[in-house]
Amino acid sequence: MPNPTAAMLVIGDEILSGRTHDKNTHYLAGKLTEAAIDLVEARVVSDDKDAIVAAVRELSGKVDHVFTSGGIGPTHDDITADCMAAAFGQSIDVRDDARAILQAHYDSQGQDLNEARLRMARIPDGATLIDNPVSKAPGFTIENVHVMAGVPRVFHAMVATVLAGLSGGQPLLSETWRVEMGEGDIAGPLGELVTAHPDVSFGSYPYQQHGVYGSNIVVRSQDNAALAGAYAALQSVFPA
Repeated sequence: MPNPTAAMLVIGDEILSGRTHDKNTHYLAGKLTEAAIDLVEARVVSDDKDAIVAAVRELSGKVDHVFTSGGIGPTHDDITADCMAAAFGQSIDVRDDARAILQAHYDSQGQDLNEARLRMARIPDGATLIDNPVSKAPGFTIENVHVMAGVPRVFHAMVATVLAGLSGGQPLLSETWRVEMGEGDIAGPLGELVTAHPDVSFGSYPYQQHGVYGSNIVVRSQDNAALAGAYAALQSVFPA
């Protein structure tokens, strides 16, 4: 049975402008690999309602789980929650459960739950809250879309909350073999290995170090026996 599939949708002009470096996709990819959920697509969209709604609708229809980051804060350009409601035809307003979480948090900090902060309690109808142990403002899950903050520390915490409730498939196993030959030299024999081991994926990742050209060849499979056979063949073709 194939593994569950996932897509990552990063939302924000700051990513596309180069002002902010996206760390969340890399983090999510690692965590999904550990959970045996296959990340099959990642994309970035601007803070544009039509673009966000279109991307959410497309991705949610293609994969089992969509993870988003960005755009659920208190400022005017945080429009993700409204876009999610629009994408699924749901109404949105301040939810009592989300408001209670924020009220308790800001009361404990001696701060007011002003109108800007209250925007973070606007949750689409039918969505379930995602716990945020870092800064308390919740994310939410609507249909198969998990909507989370863009701040990496908060995103990491929310990912842990979501993944705790998801079922994965068969873990992907891997081995790496270092070959001190350029890709042009290994391409032919490597292609023959790929043909001979159809149940294993091969990846070639070139490097240049101290004037030496080489490649790290990574073999991956969910089948331990198939992986072992392909790795042994790889070492035989390209001995150390």
